Amino acid sequence: MRPLALSELLLTELQRDGGDAAVAPPLNRRLYLSLRGAVLSGRITAGVQLPSTRDLARDLSLSRNTVMSAINQLTAEGYLTARQGSGTFVSETLPELGPLSPAVRGRKPAPAASAADESPRELSRRGNLLTAQSGSADFEVQPFAPGEIEFAEFPIQLWQKLQAKYWRSLDRDLLDYGQEGGYMPLRVAIAGYLSLSRSVRVTPEQVLITSGTQQSLDLAARLLTDHGDDAWVENPCYWGARRALQAAGLKLKPIAVDAEGMAPSPADWQQGRPRLIYVTPSHQYPLGHVMSLQRRRALLQFAARQRCWIFEDDYDSEFRFGGRPYASLQGLDEHAQVLYSGTFSKVMYPGIRLGYLVVPTDLLGAFNTGLYDLYRPGQLMLQAALTDFITEGHLNTLIRRLRVAYQARRDELARRIQRCLGDRVQISGQESGLHLCLLFNAAGVDDEAIARAADAQGMTVRPLSRYFLGAPRQSGLILGYAYVPTERVPPWAQKLCQLIRGQLPD
Repeated sequence: MRPLALSELLLTELQRDGGDAAVAPPLNRRLYLSLRGAVLSGRITAGVQLPSTRDLARDLSLSRNTVMSAINQLTAEGYLTARQGSGTFVSETLPELGPLSPAVRGRKPAPAASAADESPRELSRRGNLLTAQSGSADFEVQPFAPGEIEFAEFPIQLWQKLQAKYWRSLDRDLLDYGQEGGYMPLRVAIAGYLSLSRSVRVTPEQVLITSGTQQSLDLAARLLTDHGDDAWVENPCYWGARRALQAAGLKLKPIAVDAEGMAPSPADWQQGRPRLIYVTPSHQYPLGHVMSLQRRRALLQFAARQRCWIFEDDYDSEFRFGGRPYASLQGLDEHAQVLYSGTFSKVMYPGIRLGYLVVPTDLLGAFNTGLYDLYRPGQLMLQAALTDFITEGHLNTLIRRLRVAYQARRDELARRIQRCLGDRVQISGQESGLHLCLLFNAAGVDDEAIARAADAQGMTVRPLSRYFLGAPRQSGLILGYAYVPTERVPPWAQKLCQLIRGQLPD
């Protein structure tokens, strides 16, 4: 290619890519991109000598420093080769695939094939399984009323102050990865909190700081189960648990839920050989039932006899509106078969992404290693601020305030439902939590259709049938109320109830 032809090509590219001067890349970057694109597309072939930077700068009406910056970057990345005393040449960028004939070596690359020209690329079997159903956004319980999520109860300024304290002190140890299970003062604070409020048998060393329940469950599944092992899950089931266990290659065995929680059949008790059992005993997700003491003891005895592990997901026990929260399943465990998991996403804010996992003492070494090697945990600055938030009493104050606010919203929503729908529905699990589960008494009600109709009117509800593994046993709706501004609950609750009534059979 003649030097002038090369300059003309680059000048055309620069003029075309200039665009809006306010957002266009700097000139040296535009020249770099133009020249690189010409090399990759074959418009400038391997071996072509570039003009000197002085001549190129003159031809393109650019400063020599601009040209040299682009040329130096392309040389460093291997697109150009500088030969002492000879000049700068375009490098051979095609991969070496064995001896090529001169005709083939000089041939320009064929244009890239479009996706329509190729056979579709496929996910793995695991990937297909995980993505076959609706996305997680279609399972996550959101406020039923439209508008911005409300966090008026959260002390934002206080939280900013606590975080700023650690950034000002700039303890460099807090900028490192979180080794040995997380920030020890936070583990001490969590151990004390769980011992008093949830009757968990725990020492600070048993507490591992994770990014939340999903990571805790993923870690447990990876370290305690093998691909193809059986796992018992509640039916209906928390969608995140289903995803994590399927990703670990486990075969899920859906176990029905009744008013006493997970309800294995006589055949399950006698013949079941799960490696892992996932339960939400304090507030079954999504139905809201509390596992009875008799069922808890039976499950613990079964786990001890079969030497299987129980993963207790205690995701929102802080929000019990009548009396103290129920004691944990782990607190009854005499054989160290239970791993206990909790999260700060419900009591603080969802994006905090901090949780904890309490593991049996004999598993500590393995879980510390697995947590570090698999996830490289960090956020020690955030963990330090959360420690102060707990130890200075702010967490308990926040929980008390949230209970009052959430109970008021729940009461108003439940009152509207009962007044409008009467005996056509049942409200399940309203004693605690952040959502109501509305069960339809009539058979054959299409909860998916009702959810779509609500969505068309700007309201978010989740069909219960979507949470079942296999054929749904019940239809209903899951209604989130936690982050709805209190003043918006009455009008939108009334609108939602009227819509539901219009969708139900007479």
